[in-house]
Amino acid sequence: MPISFEVLDKDIAGRIGRLKAGAKTVKTPLLLPVVNPHLQPVSPSEMKDLGAEGIITNAYIFSRSSEFRERALSEGLHRLLGFDGMIMTDSGSFQLSVYGDVSISNRETLEFQQAIGSDIWVPLDIPTPPDADRTRVEEELAVTMSRLREAVGLFGPDAPLAGPVQGGMYDDLREAAGREAGGLGYVFCPIGAVVPLMESYRYPELVRVVMAAKRGIPVSSCVHLFGAGHPAMFALAVAMGCDVFDSAAYALYAKDRRYLTPSGSRRVDEMAHLPCPCPVCRGHTAEELRESPELERLLSLHNLAVSLAEISSIRQAISDGILWELVDDRCRSHPRLLQAYRDLLAGSGELEPQDRVVKRRFFYRGAESGRRTEVLAYQQRIGRLETGGRVLVAMDGRVREGYDSVLFFKPPFGPYPPELRETFPIGQSEIPDWEESMVVQGCEGIRRLSAANPGSLFTIFCAPEWAGIVARELPSFEVCCDQP
Repeated sequence: MPISFEVLDKDIAGRIGRLKAGAKTVKTPLLLPVVNPHLQPVSPSEMKDLGAEGIITNAYIFSRSSEFRERALSEGLHRLLGFDGMIMTDSGSFQLSVYGDVSISNRETLEFQQAIGSDIWVPLDIPTPPDADRTRVEEELAVTMSRLREAVGLFGPDAPLAGPVQGGMYDDLREAAGREAGGLGYVFCPIGAVVPLMESYRYPELVRVVMAAKRGIPVSSCVHLFGAGHPAMFALAVAMGCDVFDSAAYALYAKDRRYLTPSGSRRVDEMAHLPCPCPVCRGHTAEELRESPELERLLSLHNLAVSLAEISSIRQAISDGILWELVDDRCRSHPRLLQAYRDLLAGSGELEPQDRVVKRRFFYRGAESGRRTEVLAYQQRIGRLETGGRVLVAMDGRVREGYDSVLFFKPPFGPYPPELRETFPIGQSEIPDWEESMVVQGCEGIRRLSAANPGSLFTIFCAPEWAGIVARELPSFEVCCDQP
């Protein structure tokens, strides 16, 4: 049966969706914990008890395992792993990225994934490292795309195939790869070869890669960010439109005695307290956890519980329309995440058409908030308002006589007529005391309204402390203030 994806709710470019593959249905955003049959501190059944709706495992490992190959073929993955949720299999591309070669062909890995009952199969794409030159990227991308075409030719449009999107650090290649994968009929599109970026905290470059790929991938497709496993960056990735994550980070961090939180990680040897409400943390002191002979397993359970809980927090934020605020919280945990957040905001024009029109609230949290999609959308739509010949923008909230239109002002959005006082975003936004950055952003709204009404003469009344800034931002407007 083919893969299908239905969007149920959205915020920014993030979606709550229903992903179907074969007989399995899961909700997105979704985290697929990595399962290695040879080294597994947490069993798939325990993962399900923690809330995992799906898992991912490596078909290449099974195909080369003297212990598990025949069992996988005879019993099928679901029975072998004791997991009745969705199971996705990787093709061996990870081993290809680490060792440079694998002893399996594209057709062989796909046929093996089909034979062991995987719910989502992945062709043998080539994960080109981020710093490869363009010639190498183009050559390896050509091989990947030929294998995606081969997969469709071998198994037809109804096979549960994933279409990996490669292209290195070249925006045009990522976009073209995403567009071709969509044109081939791939509904499930993983963005690949980004683990090195995340491992070295190159989050601004990750934003660039994902946004480039998203320009090509059809908006109706489910997007999987391969190897993204730290909960601190889930919200940022979801805001860009990523729906599925997978990682072995929960186990790898535990092996290194590291304790995951939604805002980063800590070495358990340096912790005096365990701040998490999961059963592991409530059942142990920090000292007991450190000294436990089951430390790696217990940390793995905690790390996975935290990661899955973050996915639930993101789903709730999407439902509430406050995903930007969750992104703001998470991205202030590391300077490189904060830079990535700011870079994403700089491109909010690409996100605005995908965002919802009405939300529960808008909290202003600093200059970054002034660049959010809600502000951009309002300022784009304010031009629909028709004004009279003489227009007053009462930034100080005081109405004067002698004007055809009277507007008030709320930064960072800008001018608004009294009729919109209770509507979103004016009525549902909370801002602190005015500061320069929000006033400057609000002046953009006045500028746009004036451009849409070239026959109107605008007069702006503001408090004396803002007169200089407003006059600087709007030099061709009449700016007045009542002197004390």
